[in-house]
Amino acid sequence: MPQILLFLLLLLQMLVPEKTIHIACVGDSITYGAGIANREKNAYPQQLQEMLGDAYQVHNFGVNGRTALKKGDYPYDATTAYQNALKSEPDLVFLMLGTNDSKSQNRKHLEDFTTDYLALIRSFQQLKSRPRIVLLLPPPSFREDTSSIWDPVIQDQIKPVIQKIAYQEDLELIDFYPYFVERPDLMPDKIHPSSLGASIMARRLYENIVADQKKEDSPLEGLMESSNSTFNYHGYAGKQLSIHGRESRIVQPKRVASGNPWVWRARFWGHEPQTDIALLERGFHVVYTDVGGLFGSPEAVAIWDQFYEEMVAAGLNPKVALEGMSRGGLIIYNWALANPDKVAAIYADAPVLDIKSWPGGKMKGKGSTSDWEKCKQAYGFQSEAEAMAFRGNPVDQAERLAQLQIPLLHVSGLADVVVPYAENTGLLAERIKSRGGTIQTINKEGIGHHPHSLEDPTPIVNFILEACAQRITR
Repeated sequence: MPQILLFLLLLLQMLVPEKTIHIACVGDSITYGAGIANREKNAYPQQLQEMLGDAYQVHNFGVNGRTALKKGDYPYDATTAYQNALKSEPDLVFLMLGTNDSKSQNRKHLEDFTTDYLALIRSFQQLKSRPRIVLLLPPPSFREDTSSIWDPVIQDQIKPVIQKIAYQEDLELIDFYPYFVERPDLMPDKIHPSSLGASIMARRLYENIVADQKKEDSPLEGLMESSNSTFNYHGYAGKQLSIHGRESRIVQPKRVASGNPWVWRARFWGHEPQTDIALLERGFHVVYTDVGGLFGSPEAVAIWDQFYEEMVAAGLNPKVALEGMSRGGLIIYNWALANPDKVAAIYADAPVLDIKSWPGGKMKGKGSTSDWEKCKQAYGFQSEAEAMAFRGNPVDQAERLAQLQIPLLHVSGLADVVVPYAENTGLLAERIKSRGGTIQTINKEGIGHHPHSLEDPTPIVNFILEACAQRITR
């Protein structure tokens, strides 16, 4: 009898289909698919449907020209599509409005944007389906007509408001700006993505849907509760606190990725944050502890040892992705060489890899006289000759790095006169490769020490995701 009951239960499960997950794509003409050939098939909601398959039903509720502003020329909440979106009782809502709010006739009402955007969010939150809501930051506009859709208004006025709402309401964010900022070819009319641009958007949303992430408390919640110093980091909740006497910062994702991955930033907190933001979107924690003025010396490594133990004890992954810009290259490499089993990957950006290059300025670089004296003191050198004879720089460790096979990615400007490429990344890469090791380099022609990173950080993000076993492919 138990076997018969089990058989009947299994048969019932086969006959009763799983619940279809309904997704509402709410937005303006970018969602609608304006300007895309065969829009009914190639707008991003339709492409997303193709990627997800029959277990999902993706609804395109985009309407051309619509605003989040109720006093805008064409408010979204006055449309039939909006009413249909509510009636669909979605399980997931992707909300992208704000582009048309940047028009000159709508800018005079921007003081109402927070209230009106929140009203749209509330209307979905109050549905019986209690949908998961993801706020989409719009791609750039390449139009030069300041009276039309104008990118500075989108990026400097509308986007920060949406990020603040996401911070206050604890809602997820996906920023489409980086995917298009260097690709005007993907926006033929300078506003609307082409079918290829829509494919990029659909793939990013697909990744968000199928990612192994959970809406749960951060494993660092208890640690973060020890500080009252909170801050909004581009829409994410951050805490500033002191750990082992050092100024530290922790930013937590909205949904925590499987395995609790994290990226550990060295120096220049918040500078060129696009990689960190993209990793937060994907469930990484972003952390920082200040060891400024120590130039990657043994004291700095010891401080990082203590901080690492604190993070792992709190629940973060035992293997961390290291991120170091400029002089941050010294600490990420020196710590990794002392703790190779704890490192998932190294992303170094215009990194200092030899103290003789910077701050020493003993080769072709400019150097810094005051920092050179501080550096010698941090390392305990008793003389100039001792500092010049030092062979503990990252560039001196190429053979060991080749053997360790830690995934390495360097982004560098080839015209850098502060931290010259040939004395740092170029030299290390040459030595690692000559010893049978591998290192990826992205070299920027005609670029100096600044700007760091990439406007579209996708290559950096994918490198870290793959190293941390978080990359999703289809």
